[in-house]
Amino acid sequence: MPSPSQNSLKIGIIGFGPFAQFLSSTMIKQGHSITATSRSDYTDLCTHLGISFLRDMNAFLKSSNDVILLCTSILSLSQVIKSVPFHCLKQPTLFVDVLSVKEYPKDLMLQVLPHDSDVLCTHPMFGPESGKDGWKELTFMCDKVRIRNEVTCSSFLQIFAAEGCKMMEMTCEEHDKLAARSQFLTHTVGRVLSEMEIESTPIDTKTFQKLVEVKESTSRDSFDLFSGLFIHNRFAKEQLRNIELALETIKQQLFKRMNEELD
Repeated sequence: MPSPSQNSLKIGIIGFGPFAQFLSSTMIKQGHSITATSRSDYTDLCTHLGISFLRDMNAFLKSSNDVILLCTSILSLSQVIKSVPFHCLKQPTLFVDVLSVKEYPKDLMLQVLPHDSDVLCTHPMFGPESGKDGWKELTFMCDKVRIRNEVTCSSFLQIFAAEGCKMMEMTCEEHDKLAARSQFLTHTVGRVLSEMEIESTPIDTKTFQKLVEVKESTSRDSFDLFSGLFIHNRFAKEQLRNIELALETIKQQLFKRMNEELD
């Protein structure tokens, strides 16, 4: 176990699913101490990892964390955060989310969290699969929504900078605009290909192999994630309309050309 450095943090994690487990392994490696809580019982796993696991939320909040990391799903965030007994906090705390949408958690945290809590919205643009060999050159987006304690905020961001992440600061609105045209679009195309049940063939082109990879990659993510990207990113609805319009335009162009050729 690494010895804590002078910039080591006490990090509490709410929601200890696969992504939280993935992030915490690097945090522990860097010398930060972790306390976790979750609806499911991860006592044995946390004991193995050297993490304190507390089922009781009151005890979790009283453990004097410098940072509380929200690692819930998009769809469960509101229910989880509104059930937290914030009066149990012993000190002003930095709250950080890692959701794939950003305006939604920002607005919710500003509405629900204690006014003396700092708020940092982030999106690590990678996961257990893409980050399994390290985080170097992988993008980490952040928005310093409400930061008073710059030291704690900088120490948290350094977790990702120290691993070689490409640090990208932008507003939550900018993130959601770009993510609707990239992440949501990718997931939508992957879901369409999955509905079509495309599979590899003996005569695959390289391009088709990439489409199969997109289908398989997006299918590994839950439909809850996909629907969360749609429901809680206000720019996603426009992109879905754009896909529909583009498909109809291409269809009309094809039938027009076919009719011209047949005539």
